[in-house]
Amino acid sequence: MTRRWRPRTLAGQIALLVAIGLFVAQAINFGLLLRERRNFRLEQTTGPVVARLIDATERAARPRPDRDREQRGRVRRYPANPIPVTAPRLTEVEDALRSTLAETGMRPGRIVTGLLPIDPADPLLRRMPPKRAERIVARGAELRIAVEQPGRGWWVLSTFWLSDDRDLVWRLVGETAVLYLLVLVPVLLAGRRLSRPLRDLTRAAERFGPGDGAEEVPESGPGDVRQLIAAFNALRLRVTAMLEEKDRMLGAIGHDLRTPLAALRVRIESVEDEGDRTRMAATIEEMNRTLDDILSLARMGRPSEAPTEVDLAALVDAVVEDFRDLGQDVAFEEVERLRMRLRPALMRRAVRNLIENAVKYGGGAEVRLAVAPHGVDIEVADRGPGIPEERLEDVFDPFTRLESSRNRDTGGIGLGLALARSIVREAGGDIRLRNRAGGGLCAVIALPRGARSIAPV
Repeated sequence: MTRRWRPRTLAGQIALLVAIGLFVAQAINFGLLLRERRNFRLEQTTGPVVARLIDATERAARPRPDRDREQRGRVRRYPANPIPVTAPRLTEVEDALRSTLAETGMRPGRIVTGLLPIDPADPLLRRMPPKRAERIVARGAELRIAVEQPGRGWWVLSTFWLSDDRDLVWRLVGETAVLYLLVLVPVLLAGRRLSRPLRDLTRAAERFGPGDGAEEVPESGPGDVRQLIAAFNALRLRVTAMLEEKDRMLGAIGHDLRTPLAALRVRIESVEDEGDRTRMAATIEEMNRTLDDILSLARMGRPSEAPTEVDLAALVDAVVEDFRDLGQDVAFEEVERLRMRLRPALMRRAVRNLIENAVKYGGGAEVRLAVAPHGVDIEVADRGPGIPEERLEDVFDPFTRLESSRNRDTGGIGLGLALARSIVREAGGDIRLRNRAGGGLCAVIALPRGARSIAPV
């Protein structure tokens, strides 16, 4: 779940890290402000209470006429603790009062606090600004404090206690929103400026193919990103030059090898023995086919044939007819026209290689087209010895031969399947092999539908 919601782009990850940092900073700030506010509220509460208690104690020690005034003040004397035991207590207020009274020299007995509902008719509320009075009635409580004076009863006084910190929370929420707006927006813009040239570089790397003729990626963004783009452009030029040199070398090798093979083909005509002459001609033909396969495999990725709209069913049927004309046992299930965009010559070669393998090692081939919503499968099946399950992928490696199923008499040096898979993968598909129930092998060319599966020329 965490990976699903994690942003994948560089700008998104930078913004997420900044957002997390801002959130942590604001959380720490909120904790410090909340602690400071509670300490301030505690000081505002205990200071006046201590002053009134000291004043009440001093008046109590005066002559009788002054003592009558204590009943008219905000401090009352009770013979017992009047605070209900069910009232919630504020121990932090009790501890602060005890500490402050001790500093003044007073030695009180017990100190008890209790939170009680506010009486809307309290005269003190009428002395306050209306908005403050409404806020206290709605979100506050009456804090009643009882301080025991050993042997003389209890001093009791009341004040208001506003413990609701919603105003602070909403203020911090607003500050956080403004902070996110002022910080994240520039970060996102900077991230987009950084990620745009990286996206262009990614697309250029994905589209890159030998001979694609694409223009260089414009160098933009920060300095290190510009250096990366410049390095990619230089690498692209070097790779293209190396591939062009390889093509020239392969062309020269093919020409140099075909010339003596052609000379040998002419010279074997003078061999009198018909059997020797036939075997020599077959060997030269095999060498020519091997040379064609090697050159074709080496040139994959730089096809000279452009993709066109073709009828895949007609293409496969034409390949099957070629084998039938040679007297091979190849069956094909006719299907309706199936238009696809691909390179026909290369695809014919891939299908031909698979049918040729089936004929060589299975004595015949059964070919069919299977149409699915996601693509088209060309199935080539035989009734040969099959391939061990653990070696199904090994046969696609160039020059790989399975001794249990191939030998020199059947011909080939292990390039047919490698070349076929390269052709199909260049078209956006793949080749799969599976053993058939009852014996034999089934090779499947899986092609996607649509022209977008074709690599650029």
